[in-house]
Amino acid sequence: MPGSVLILAGTGLARRLCARVADCDVLASLAGVTEVPADLAVPVRTGGFGGEAGFRAALGGIAAVLDATHPFAVRISGRTARVCAEMGLPLLRLEAPPWPDDPSWHRYANADAVANALPAGARVFLSTGPGSLDPFLGRGFDLFCRRIDPAPAREGVHWIVGRPPFATPDERALFASLRITDLVTKDSGGARAKLDAAAELGVAVHVIDRPPPGAVTCETTDDLDRAEAFVRAHAAGRPPGGADHPR
Repeated sequence: MPGSVLILAGTGLARRLCARVADCDVLASLAGVTEVPADLAVPVRTGGFGGEAGFRAALGGIAAVLDATHPFAVRISGRTARVCAEMGLPLLRLEAPPWPDDPSWHRYANADAVANALPAGARVFLSTGPGSLDPFLGRGFDLFCRRIDPAPAREGVHWIVGRPPFATPDERALFASLRITDLVTKDSGGARAKLDAAAELGVAVHVIDRPPPGAVTCETTDDLDRAEAFVRAHAAGRPPGGADHPR
């Protein structure tokens, strides 16, 4: 029977999907990492579920789950796939495909491997977020780390505050003004403005490969139309006012 669909959000694809299904009975879930998240146009809950037991409890009354978390959130996606399979809940994973490989890129398994490979004195733009910062500290780099929320000053790090989407001309101007020599990014797929800007400026590109999928996987798509059809197939119409879910 149609009911509530839980959308595990936090990506640009999730935001676009939520805008499409705002007339449906859906609840988006955000981890709460960003202080002021982008508007998702649907009811939102914020914060963790309190472990697996809390996640199972939160799925009570949920008709289906759409997992649109980051491609590197393998622990969350793996747990979601396993729990939904055990509970008999329909699940679809919405994920941008990896970028087509470029022979000029340098590829690595993790942030530590990138940090070990960069030369001292490199002017490094980290688009991997502050959670990947530690391996790069104390190595003689000039570090420029992008984040969404402002943060207190940190020795050896220049915070670059900005919220996607980013345009190639803006990225090119930013990299040029900072005299960036090396771009570090995760292979998250999707928009390639930073990659195109780096190519135009001759900035070295260092790509962290996606981690291997967990033992439990699920049906996956990068097609927004298909994801929307999945939500509509399992979701009831949005209740009057659209605000009966906890935020």
